[in-house]
Amino acid sequence: MTSSKSQLIPEALRNFDQLPDTANVRQPVVRALYACSSASIWRGVKAGRIPKPRKLSPRTTCWNVGELRAALALTGNQGA
Repeated sequence: MTSSKSQLIPEALRNFDQLPDTANVRQPVVRALYACSSASIWRGVKAGRIPKPRKLSPRTTCWNVGELRAALALTGNQGA
């Protein structure tokens, strides 16, 4: 049995439903939630489809869980 980095599910993604709305998640979780690449995330942010991230430090970017949930709920309701 081989394990590669791409097959690992981030803990924050596994527990996304239990995270409080005030929590923050990093880009790998956002990529998995939207099932897209990093470049697509940034295009979505620019277009307003994905919430803008927060900079915690010059090299640390995160997204607010509550804002992601709201954006995902809107995305899910557009098809209805």
